[in-house]
Formats: sequence, C-alpha cells, structure tokens
Amino acid sequence: MPQRPAPTFELEPYDYAEARALMAGLELAEPVAVTLVRRGYRTVEAARAFLEAADDHDPLEFEAMAEVVERIRGAIGAGRRITVHGDYDVDGVCSTAILVRTLRGLGADCDWLIPGRLEDGYGLTAATVERLRARGTSLLITADCGIASAAEVAAAQAAGIEVIVTDHHQPGEDLPDCPIIHPAISGYPFAELCATGVAYKLAVALVGREPAARELDLVALATVADLVPLRGENRALVRRGLAEARRARRPGLRELLRAAAVAPERLDEGDLAFRICPRINAAGRLYRADAAVELMLTEADARAAEIAAELDRANHERREVEREVLAAAERARAELPGHGVDAAGLVLAGVGWHPGVVGIVASRLAERHHRPVVLIGVDPEGRGRGSGRSVPGVDLLEALRACERHLGRYGGHRAAAGLEIDASAIEAFRAAFAERVAATMPAAGRVRSEAVDAVVGGESLGLEVAEQLGRLGPFGLGNPGVRLLVAGATLNDVRPMGEGDRHARFSLSSGGGRALGVAFGVNGSLAAATAGGPLDVSVELEVNQWNGAIEPRVVLGELYPLEPEGEEAERIPGEPEPGAPGAGPPSTARPAEAIAEHEFWRRHDAERALALEPWPPRAPRAESSVARERIDRRGASGVATIAALVSSGATVLALCADAIRRRALVERAVRPARFGGGEVAVVSARLPDELVASCVRRVAGADAGLVLADWAALGREPELARGFEHVVVVDPPPFEHLERLCATGPGYLHHIDARAEAEFALRVHADEWPGRAWLAGVYRSLREGASGRPEVGPEAARRILCGEGRAHPLAPEAAGRAARVLEELGLIGWAGDGGRRTLRVLSSEATQLEQSAAFVAYRDRYEEGRRYLSERRQTKRT
Repeated sequence: MPQRPAPTFELEPYDYAEARALMAGLELAEPVAVTLVRRGYRTVEAARAFLEAADDHDPLEFEAMAEVVERIRGAIGAGRRITVHGDYDVDGVCSTAILVRTLRGLGADCDWLIPGRLEDGYGLTAATVERLRARGTSLLITADCGIASAAEVAAAQAAGIEVIVTDHHQPGEDLPDCPIIHPAISGYPFAELCATGVAYKLAVALVGREPAARELDLVALATVADLVPLRGENRALVRRGLAEARRARRPGLRELLRAAAVAPERLDEGDLAFRICPRINAAGRLYRADAAVELMLTEADARAAEIAAELDRANHERREVEREVLAAAERARAELPGHGVDAAGLVLAGVGWHPGVVGIVASRLAERHHRPVVLIGVDPEGRGRGSGRSVPGVDLLEALRACERHLGRYGGHRAAAGLEIDASAIEAFRAAFAERVAATMPAAGRVRSEAVDAVVGGESLGLEVAEQLGRLGPFGLGNPGVRLLVAGATLNDVRPMGEGDRHARFSLSSGGGRALGVAFGVNGSLAAATAGGPLDVSVELEVNQWNGAIEPRVVLGELYPLEPEGEEAERIPGEPEPGAPGAGPPSTARPAEAIAEHEFWRRHDAERALALEPWPPRAPRAESSVARERIDRRGASGVATIAALVSSGATVLALCADAIRRRALVERAVRPARFGGGEVAVVSARLPDELVASCVRRVAGADAGLVLADWAALGREPELARGFEHVVVVDPPPFEHLERLCATGPGYLHHIDARAEAEFALRVHADEWPGRAWLAGVYRSLREGASGRPEVGPEAARRILCGEGRAHPLAPEAAGRAARVLEELGLIGWAGDGGRRTLRVLSSEATQLEQSAAFVAYRDRYEEGRRYLSERRQTKRT
C-alpha cells in the first residue's frame, strides 16, 4: 500500500491542563479528552454539551415559518392540490417523502414530482412548471431546490400556482418572490441544515415534535448523504435519527437494510453513507428517483420489498457504469496536454459518460488526487452535464462562480456542485477552473497530510477508550472520525481476508498493549509494507461486534515508516525486549562530542576533593509550595507517552538512568520534530559541560522542546527541571533527593518506570559507586598498564579509570571516586596535574577496602540507592 517517505502530521497544540480537567470532570480517558480539547471543546461545559448532542432549535425561528404553516393549513382546509417538487438525490428524495407523508397525515391532497436527471435536469424548470399546471397543482412546495429559481417561481405564480420554497443551497442573485424556508437566509440560528433537515423542521411546525419524530430516520440518512457538516444541530439530528432508524419501523428502510445486508440494531452512519445512500442514489442516477420516494412512503411490506430489490439491482448496475467512467476519466487525465495532469483543479470530460455517476466518480478522483475535480458527461448533441467534488480548503461553488462565464446553469455548495456546459466551452473552463483553484489553494495545500487527534501507545487501544470515542460520533464532514497515531508500533500476524484477499487483518503492538486490526483495500501489500520494523501508524479505534463478542478493533489509516537507526542502544521503556516478538531494531547513534582532557581531569579532581559529608553534597533548592501533579503511566509505551506530551506544544523533560543509552527515546519520539516538538537535547553526565549547558539554553529558550537527561546530570544541575511543564520519569531515581528535585514546582510528573526500568536503573547505579570487583579490576589494569614502569600516563590512566573496554565509559565523577579509594588506601599516587599528570602504582600489598573512608561512604550510598530503587519498584503510585 502507498507509504509516504516523509511523514507529516497535523497536530494542533493544546493546553494539557484543559485535557486533565475534562478527564476529571467527565471521567474520560486521556486520548478522548485530548481529542475534545484539540477540536475546540476546551471546557467541561462545552465538552459535555458536545457529547450530549442535544441541540434542537424551535422551527418558528425561521422568519417565514409561521406564515408558511398558515398558508399550508389554509390550502389543506380549502382542498387545494399540493405538490412537493423534490430532487433526484438522497436529500431531495428524503425531504420530499417527509413533506408528502406529513401533509397527507393532515388530510392534504398531496402528490410529488421528482424531475428526471437526464430528461429534466436539476431543479425547477419551465418544463416542470408546465407539468405542474397541467396536473392541477395549486400550491407548490419545493424541497432541496428553488432558491436559485426566481424566474421559474415567477412563471409558476403567473400560471396561478402559489409557491413556497424550502431549500438549503446557495441562493442566486435574486431571491424568489415567495415565502422561503432556508437555514442560511431565514434568520435560523443554525445555517447548515440539509434540505431534509429543513423539511423536518417544517413538519415539526405543522404537527409537533412527537409526531414528526418518526421522520428522523430520513433526516439522518440525508444529512449523512448530502455532505453537510456533522456539527451542532446536524449531529444531534443524525444521532436521534440513527436511533429511529435502528427501530426499522419504516417498511421501505427496513427492506433496504435487508437488501444491503445491514442489521438494523447495529446500523451506524457508515452504513448509511456506504450501504444505503448509494442504493437510493442509484435510482436517480440511472432510472427514476420517484421509486425511492415511493419506497419511503409505502406502508406495504411486499411493495417495499419489490422497490428495494429494484434499487439494489440499479445499484449493481451503477457500480459497473461507475467503474467504466472512472477508468475512462483516469485515461482522460493522463492524456491532458502539458502540465494539465498536475493542475490544482481537474476538469475531465467524455462523450457518453453517464451523468448519473459523474458525481460519485468525481468524489473518488478528488480523494485519490487530493484536489477538486469536475467530471462532465457530454451527450451526442454537445451538451455537457457535470458534477464536482472538492477537498478541504476549497469552496467549490465559489470557484464555479468565478468561472461562470463559461457555464450554463450551476449550483451547489462548498463541497459539491452540479453544472451544465456547452462542449465547446470545456477547454476554456478547464483552464479558468485550474487557475482559480491554484489561487485559493497553493501547491503546499495539495500535499496530503493527516490530521491527528491524539498520539497513543498500545495501552490506549482498549474497549473502554473505544466506547468513549464512540460518544464523539456520529462522524462525517465537519466531525471526522477520531484519528489516533500509534507511535513506534509494530504490525504482526498479517493475514489476508475478504473476497479476493482485498483486505487484511493484523495484530498491532506498542508498549505493553496490543490490539487486533483490519486494513481495507490493501490487496495483499500490507505484510511487505510492515516488514521493516517499527512504524508510526494512524488508526481509528472502534467497537467491533461479531458473533456475540464485543471487542476493540483498529482500522488502519496510514503507515509512516521510521528512519533507520544506527548503533546499539538500550531498550526503550515500555517496548518489547530486543529479540522479543514485536521488538524493533535498537537505536544506535553515539554522541560525537567527547569530554576534553582538561574538563575530564577538572571534574575528576573535583569529585576526589568533594567532602563525603553531608550527603547529598549539594543541598537541593528550597522546596516549592507547589507540587507537580503525579500521573502513573507505568506499563505505557515510552515513545508514545513522550511523543504525546511533545505534541501538546509544551516543554518536556524525560529523566532516565543513562541518557546516552536511552537516546532512542528522543530519536524515535521526535526525530527530529515530527510531532511538532521543537528543540531536542540529550543531557548526560557523560557529556561535556558546555554541550549540556548549550543544549539546556537552546531548549529553555524555545516554546516547545524535549530534553532527555539522566539523574546524574540532574544531580550536577539541580535547577534543570525548573521551567518544564512535563517531567517524565523513564527510569526511577536512585535517591530520594533527586526525586524531590523534579517533583516540586508547577506542572506534571509522569511515571512510566516499571520493573524492567528499575532493573536497568540498578545496573547503571552500580556503575556510579565503586565496589570491590570494580576496584580490583581497575587496580589490576593499572598495574598491567604500568608494565614494570613506575608510572602510567594521563591518557592510559583515564582510559583505565573510565572502564577500559566498556561499551559505555564512566563519567569523570565515577572515575574520580575509584581513584580516591585507591589513593586513600595508598595503592596509587599522582604526580603533576591536569593533562600532564601521571599516576604511580605505589603498592601491591593486600589491604582492607574498609580502611578507606571514601569506600565506606560510597558503599553506603550504593546500598541506599539499591534499597530505594527496590522500594520504588514495589510501590504503587497514584
């Protein structure tokens, strides 16, 4: 499957305190709270209102609603014929069905008219006005059309037909001279209703909320189908409408669900969009749209089954026609002259392309090529009928308006539109459209990037989080499905599934968590794409119900391979052990900078001269009256935890036992800033002081950034943690005073250290304090290094004191401790100073290490740290 060589994500910074407030106030998991804050629901009140989705405005807030209700009731009372004029798409069908059933329920003499896509075209026309006059229509109510038909409304009125317009499309230059119910121009507080939502509001005004509630299934269907934003009242209507649709009380919808093999009780917005809407649209695309109106109105199960079967057959035929047009459109794109194939906006045309499928093919092409697409079918007489689909950031209707000199009729909204054009004008329109789109969407906007709601580890992919994320639905335009980025994940056990092995199932691991997943449309390519080791993986987390079982499942979005790493480093906290299933390659980069001779001996000598008491030798800064909020994340993925915090836009300090050996955390958590993390620094006691200071200054001066430091570095720089919003304890500290240094002050203290991290910290701790075996080995190496000569030079002495042959040489301070013990015992001595010094082996006699006060102090400190680490390993944090 396609992979991007340079992963880019859209991660909005957010206030972590606001996410914590939502977690506490609404009992939400962190990824859910972060998603809400990133989407603009930053307070408990705003988030609660969004989750409840209870918006329900009074229909009488439409300025003309009272007048329209009065006129309709008058017409019914007078026995006048009422015709509802709809449209041939889902929104037009559903709004027509709602109005017809509501009016007939009030005793109206009511019929409907749906124009034919091929013979009539869109909307109210002079021809349809004549048909209405001929059938004796006295009151015309438009549904999903009419707002841009001022001349046709006037013609109807001249023919003696009273007109009421209900619509949601963009108006033309002149409004019809009649009562209008339109969410954007009628003073209604929510301007984004689709036509069926408008029809439902009229039904509520006519019969009341409870009787009209049975129409909510059609409102949900049309709102999802018509690409209106799923926010505010739209989202509330779809949620309530899905509940009504799951009852399947409407025979037509019940039979359509049966034909589409959708269980009513598990119906969701995805089923509406991809299983039900195409079948309704198929009638209008290829045959007669009024069949779908009849389906939604009939109360007879047998008749509903017949029509549902007819629509199912039409949908199968539509798929075949769609495939043919899609292939032809791709060929037409490839044959565009010059740079036309890379134009910012595409206009493709072909003779014989069925006007009924150009819209859905345009949608597929816009998604595939990430740019607006207009597809035009040209008939043998040279008349073109087209449909366009846009991408985020481009107002399609505005782009058409800028090109209107080349067009006949056109209309629609930001995301979708239709048009009529003479074949001779297509070339000029193509150039004008591409130029207009390029001016409104620069080339950078055409580079596909992914909006991510939260960065998570495998531990966050459980059922509870999946269920909570479901509360953010229904999802669609304006409220997209929640996209999680699993950082540093591995995909295992990839197996094909589905007809022709088009799909795949897999197991996803990150940190201590694992989840089952599916990938759609990968056509056998997933196993090869995931064979290279850890990836950043975008997924949607959902609740999957199958054979009575309920479990979390991830649906694969995109794969983002990580860059290859260099030399060996320690295991990343929360990740599998090297060589274990799911373990990726270790990190390997080594610091290029080495401690200079003069600095090494300066720090070595300072440690030798340091007073053994009091301990700790440097008093920590004064205790702050504010303590960081402690958050227990043990068992979580270290990469994901740090990446998630970095993505908030705050400064993050990660503390570990050895920053050099843990550097894979910053290499894989930000590398170098793919999560918007700003500056990055590794701070270790084994690095030069100036390098450490410059790194700290660079990050401290940035608005966001990540510092990975070890506890020894914090001991040398007690003020290091000050100013960081987040401190992450990767490995537990060996001493209580070090923990106090990072626990005080404003902000958050995150613990991801667990048993494996404590064991690693113990190994590092043992290297800091010279024990018997270590001292014996150093002394032996010094004697061997002397080789009969009276002294050892500075270079050899340094090499031996730092642990000759060790994969990770000791810091100058640890080397100074070893030298101090041997010096106190009279086994070695020094001549000269700085880089000119020499070390003399003075004695080979056996001696008791306890005769050295430094050895006793160092032994006690080692034991103190060992006990503290063991206790921390057993302690449960809250």
